[in-house]
Amino acid sequence: MLSTKVTDCNAHGQDSSYFLGWEEYEKNPYDEIDNPNGIVQMGLAENQLSFDILQSWLDNNPDATAFKKNGQSIFKELALFQDYHGLPAFKNALVKFMSEIRGNTVTFDPNNLVLTAGATSANETLMFCIANPGDAILVPTPYYPGFDRDLRWRTGAEIVPIHCSSSNSFRITKSALEDAYQQAQKHDLKVKGILVTNPSNPLGTSLNLHELDVLVNFISTKNIHLISDEVYSGTVFSSPNFTSVMEVLKNRNLVNTEVSKRVHIICSLSKDLGLPGFRIGTIYSENGDIISAATKMSSFGLISSQTQYLLSEMLADKKFTKTYLSENRRRLKHRQETLVKGLQKAGIRCLKGNAGLFCWVDMRHLLCSKTFQGEMELWKKIVYDVRLNISPGSSCHCCEPGWFRVCFANMSEKTLVFAMQRVKSFVESMTKKNSNQSRQEQIRLNHARRTKSLPKWVFSLSTHPLEV
Repeated sequence: MLSTKVTDCNAHGQDSSYFLGWEEYEKNPYDEIDNPNGIVQMGLAENQLSFDILQSWLDNNPDATAFKKNGQSIFKELALFQDYHGLPAFKNALVKFMSEIRGNTVTFDPNNLVLTAGATSANETLMFCIANPGDAILVPTPYYPGFDRDLRWRTGAEIVPIHCSSSNSFRITKSALEDAYQQAQKHDLKVKGILVTNPSNPLGTSLNLHELDVLVNFISTKNIHLISDEVYSGTVFSSPNFTSVMEVLKNRNLVNTEVSKRVHIICSLSKDLGLPGFRIGTIYSENGDIISAATKMSSFGLISSQTQYLLSEMLADKKFTKTYLSENRRRLKHRQETLVKGLQKAGIRCLKGNAGLFCWVDMRHLLCSKTFQGEMELWKKIVYDVRLNISPGSSCHCCEPGWFRVCFANMSEKTLVFAMQRVKSFVESMTKKNSNQSRQEQIRLNHARRTKSLPKWVFSLSTHPLEV
């Protein structure tokens, strides 16, 4: 007598190794004092590097936290507000912040903005708007493991992977798009759109202008939608600079055209401002039908008016936003370099990244076999023996075994350095073990060669000993 959503919870994707690593961490969390032998959490893309800047603003603006305006309390007004369109002051401040992140190369209309309870809700809402159950969405691999839940679980839509490879640093190509499209048609799936993350989670790279042009051309030809998940847009810390799909539409004079009405952007304050607990997500679209439907659907996951007011005051402070974005990028760059250097000392390289809260790490040389089974065996050693929770590439649907996502912004620098020491010790022990095995194998082979060249009467003596 229960819904299939209850009886078939496996479709949620919670049994993925991505989530299983979190479960193991929660059983034995690392703490420098209380549990120094615990598991270090490196599977959580959370930005804690600039929390002191947020705290400083709160300390210097007590009226905002006390819900006062011009010295007068507006708590009752906020407590009674329940319009799912959102506070106008917050939407205005939010679109200006979105423009600032993008270097003010593009502007956003607050009337085209829908507020949602985080990017998870935004992605699912868009899927409900553009796809029917059984329709397909194309997603480049590797992709964020949560998409299997966000895009599919309740909508009934299907994900068809766009296979990208390390041969070109996992860049999106026209041929890969066409292959995925044909694969969907082969399985009688109607393709409704493409979803990309820009910057990419888990790659830590931003899409270049060529990739964005290829995507816009492809959706124009196929008459499908493009969802650009840009929740990490404020984390781009080195060249190339971030290019939003909105900038491509503007430069190609496609704004307010039929093509632009099929392009939709997801934004969030969870990563850019380090406030995942505040649940601030947005859908931006020039499609009036989608904005109307998504606004009605947002009533199932509203953002509290108190949260909206507090953040409208914070984002309206341009001195604060300028300082935060600049300093946050500087700190992310330094932290990413710390991780990369630590891994290099252990003989491990990373895909060259310029954004995000993680690195895409190449451990193919550490696999016991060049298979996904070999990848899982290595992952289990890292979780249970090295005691680091990282995400295996297979959980991100990577088509090549041996890649892992490693996060660096949810811990102190001291903890990160300590984690790298664990990695270095692990790699050294594996190298020593493999060296010993190779030496023993070489001795065995040499022995086999020597005995093979001995006369037959030697073997006769060894098999038929002389009687005394």
